[in-house]
Amino acid sequence: MDKITGYDLNLFDFDYDLTFYVFFLNADDKVYGRYGGRDAKSAEDRLTLPGLRFAMQSALDAHRSAAKPKVAATQKKPLLAEQLPGAKKQNGCIHCHQVWEYRRAQAKSAGSFKRDDLWIYPLPENVGLSLDNNQGNKVRAVTADSPAAKAGLKPGDLVKSINGLSVNSFGDAQYALHRAPVKGSIPVVWQQSGKEMTANLEAAEGWRKTNVTWRPSMLDILPALSVYGTDLTPQEKKTLGLTEKRLAFVQDKTVGTDAAKMGVQKGDVIIGINNEPLEMTVLEFLGYIRRNFLVGDKITLNIYRNGKRLDLPGQL
Repeated sequence: MDKITGYDLNLFDFDYDLTFYVFFLNADDKVYGRYGGRDAKSAEDRLTLPGLRFAMQSALDAHRSAAKPKVAATQKKPLLAEQLPGAKKQNGCIHCHQVWEYRRAQAKSAGSFKRDDLWIYPLPENVGLSLDNNQGNKVRAVTADSPAAKAGLKPGDLVKSINGLSVNSFGDAQYALHRAPVKGSIPVVWQQSGKEMTANLEAAEGWRKTNVTWRPSMLDILPALSVYGTDLTPQEKKTLGLTEKRLAFVQDKTVGTDAAKMGVQKGDVIIGINNEPLEMTVLEFLGYIRRNFLVGDKITLNIYRNGKRLDLPGQL
């Protein structure tokens, strides 16, 4: 769809920044499963025809089964995109990513907006799970010391449900994690060597955080730190007592307005932010800022000026 006008957002609840997403539902609007999703690297790497076929077959099996599928409850009263505050001025031309924008504006207006609300549709890798693209409930890998590893999941296991919702695709897993708490226990059920297992994924605060730089709905909240320059040579870094891979670049003669407000000057050697020993180039540093901070965040820029170490506080 190129517009989302006329669709019930309580039923078609999905990642509105995507360009491809599939719902499997019956004539009574019971959702059996989902297919879709992406990460910051690619819009297509998580999608395969065998994976779509597997998700479709799983939905058909659930439909034919006497057992009721585990699905998220929806409100009875439909919610249309054009009913969201701020949508009327669009004259019916409302695109998917604008749903997030309207909801964020509504929450800010009501005073209920929280920073954690921005980390939507976290990746399964955030809890240590890598799922097979061709069979969306099969564990391909488990990150050591992650919530999934501590719960006992292993490569080859078959995930049955996460957070009470059935999992047969990457999209199912993302949606289940999207509905999970900011921190705490997330129930998971899986099959290991033919035996059904149950446990909790113990997620610490911040577990949902994911690279959002690709999301069109969030371009207005991604910061740009107006610093730029030339990376120091290994010998120049050594003179300052820095390692060869450590971030260190000389600020160009043109200093952006925001950086100037922080006190940045031509010739400053910028070595980091918030005293973090970053190992990267100046270009990687600018991407790091957009991936890890938001507009309005307070920061401290770490620099050398005339051989003296300084910290410059400011706001993105």
